[in-house]
Amino acid sequence: MTVTITRPTAGEYAPYFDRYLSHVPDGNILEILTKQISETAGAVGGLSEKEAGFRYAPGKWSIREIVGHLADTERIFAYRALCFARGEQQGLPGFDENAYAAAAHTDARPLPSVLSEFEAVRAATVAFFAGLDGEELMRRGTANQWEFSVRAVPFIIAGHERHHLGVIKERYLGSTSPA
Repeated sequence: MTVTITRPTAGEYAPYFDRYLSHVPDGNILEILTKQISETAGAVGGLSEKEAGFRYAPGKWSIREIVGHLADTERIFAYRALCFARGEQQGLPGFDENAYAAAAHTDARPLPSVLSEFEAVRAATVAFFAGLDGEELMRRGTANQWEFSVRAVPFIIAGHERHHLGVIKERYLGSTSPA
């Protein structure tokens, strides 16, 4: 039996994440997450390695680094959901996304490799959430000093990806990137 994961309400995640949840359309969140795999790959998969390394301004991540950031962030949030679903009582730490991106050296990798990693992480995320029951989805835990429900996490992940894909389309693919 598959459980429907309903949209979380305020208080099930840090208010900061409203900016991401606002990007998530109504519908089955697992189907949305699955569809995003091809949307992201379709948006950036055909880029040359030079284009994938494009930065629209000094100090900004490249397209390759954004895709790597999506995979890293998704891993962290899925781990948080796993911990909460299993009843973890310890608070989990936050993370510095810029430090993670710098340490990942994603720009040294070919874009197909980075996309393949993102796709594998997303497939694992969908499989994990598909296996949860209603009780597990409603469990809560603390990360970065904020309380989250398990069911809030796939919406945060989907919204985070939509946010960054929007940035890629607007500021990278809409820019005069090198050919």
